Amino acid sequence: MIEGEERGRLDGVPENLQPKARPRDKERKQGGAPPPPPPLSGQPGQASGSFALNNPTIISLLYLAGFMTIITSIVGLVLAFVWKDEPHEAWEDSHYQYLINTFWIGLAGSIIGFILMFAFIGFLIFPAIAVLFIVRSVMSLINAQKQEPMPNPGSWLV
Repeated sequence: MIEGEERGRLDGVPENLQPKARPRDKERKQGGAPPPPPPLSGQPGQASGSFALNNPTIISLLYLAGFMTIITSIVGLVLAFVWKDEPHEAWEDSHYQYLINTFWIGLAGSIIGFILMFAFIGFLIFPAIAVLFIVRSVMSLINAQKQEPMPNPGSWLV
């Protein structure tokens, strides 16, 4: 190595890797006030484009989580029965009935699939029931986010 040649400095961060100052940072350093928060949407407590966490949404999410732990589907069913009898908005009635039917479809299909596994037909029934369960849960989730009732809550199909 030649004397006088510098290989690099180890004290500090190189300039090309240092964060650049943003306009807000300059305002704060100069004593400017931070910008106001964005305005809320028409519904109280819900920003535009946000996820509404209403009761049918919670039940649908519990059902979908039931693929990881079966207990959450049972908790969702219990909540559907409990919240069905409490005062709520009119559009939620159809969701409770639809989600209760969804649970019983999943349970009945799973029992039938288990019994028919010995005839090798159950291996076809399990995926079909799983897809139906997921589709019904997601449809309820989407309509709950729009706060719209389910079109045919008594249906045993989609």
